[in-house]
Amino acid sequence: MLMFLTSCDERRYGQWEYVSWLDFVRAPGKSEAYRRFLSKALTRALVAAKEQVASARTIGNMADAFLAALVLQGNDGAPDRVLNLPTNEAWIDPWVAHLTRLGVRFQTRVTVESLQANGGRITSASARNSNGTTTRIDADWFVCAMPAERARTLWDAAISALDANLTRMHGLTTDWMNGIQYYLTTDAPIIEGHLGFLDSPWALSALNQAQFWQQRDLPRDYGDGTVRDILSVDISDWNTPGIRYGKPACDCTRDEIAAEVWAQLKAGLYGDNKALLRDDSLHSWFLDPAIQWSAADRTNTNDEPLLINTAGSWDLRPTAQTDIPNLFLAGDYVRTNVDLATMEGANESGRAAVNALLDAAGSSAARARVFELYRLPQFDAAKQIDRQRYESGLPNLLDTF
Repeated sequence: MLMFLTSCDERRYGQWEYVSWLDFVRAPGKSEAYRRFLSKALTRALVAAKEQVASARTIGNMADAFLAALVLQGNDGAPDRVLNLPTNEAWIDPWVAHLTRLGVRFQTRVTVESLQANGGRITSASARNSNGTTTRIDADWFVCAMPAERARTLWDAAISALDANLTRMHGLTTDWMNGIQYYLTTDAPIIEGHLGFLDSPWALSALNQAQFWQQRDLPRDYGDGTVRDILSVDISDWNTPGIRYGKPACDCTRDEIAAEVWAQLKAGLYGDNKALLRDDSLHSWFLDPAIQWSAADRTNTNDEPLLINTAGSWDLRPTAQTDIPNLFLAGDYVRTNVDLATMEGANESGRAAVNALLDAAGSSAARARVFELYRLPQFDAAKQIDRQRYESGLPNLLDTF
């Protein structure tokens, strides 16, 4: 990590962007513990990225930010923070209400299928409703805030001719990181924060929700009155066989996924915590509906995959401002300072899209504030030396392997 922390931005983008995290940490040939903690833990459990393909620059940048937060530098609170209410109540519903008051109209169950252009600008979008009818949407300005795998379906020959950079998005990679929730009839305060099950084949991470919802009483406010805690779990590896059925998650039915994850959770707990997850305390579970089982194909599909920052993928990602003067992009695939598939990255891209639109429109409105990740100033001098070495074609001083 010191080698990365002392690397200048030019080296991070010019060298480490094109190196996998696995190779950056020299994991091949190291001990199993080294590979598990330093190679896998920062990739699979946190961002569903496989260390063999994840960009060392992206993972290193996140490690840099986590390190600063852990030593309470550049942050305004604890390094590990979660919502204090269910996501809809704390986040989604208030924003929907606020935007509705501002005049925003939400159209649900509508799929944008194509964009139309004339004179070098986007003139309209075609959207299909749930009943199969198609609607043309005319507008002056267009912000495409879809995931990468959806947005790139709109880049047909006519749109690509206006901005050839958009075609690079077809090279972006997605993987699966989806969740399952377990509803428990007993309290299970395993730890005050996130749990990482580093030995789990499916790269599980989890969080006990009830302890953070201090404004709510779970039995009183939700469900049938018997649920006392909720264990939310992310599954980051869908391709490795599990311990119960010997199959990867992508080839398990919904019931098998629930049973397999439960077994891996119990296997990963030690000491007094092991007794907190009892079979007789499991009320029910809920798997992300984006995961759909096909009985005919004996496998799952995923309607909401996650963008993976593979080595070299920065070159494939667009900025919020396209070469089409009235088309702007927002999403975690857009180039941002928070260079990771997170809501923070998506939020930053939305701010960038708004600012680009205001600039294009010649608006005098205040621009959205854009933040940068905090960098520990203790390494500034080392980075200046590294910049000189990089420009001279020399390796980082700590790159001695």
